[in-house]
Amino acid sequence: MTAGIERVREIRRLRTRRKKTAMIVARVKKGTMDKAEAIRKLRKLTPGANVIIEREGWE
Repeated sequence: MTAGIERVREIRRLRTRRKKTAMIVARVKKGTMDKAEAIRKLRKLTPGANVIIEREGWE
């Protein structure tokens, strides 16, 4: 049996990435995570990391 429809899995991955991205950005704003560490994690997490980094003004 398959693990589900590909589109459903894709949407689930997208939602998970959004939650993780929001948590990383919130931790940097709160001051519990270094910006360099957050940038490294975002680049590993999502292909749109450069857009997020520029939007937050980290580089």
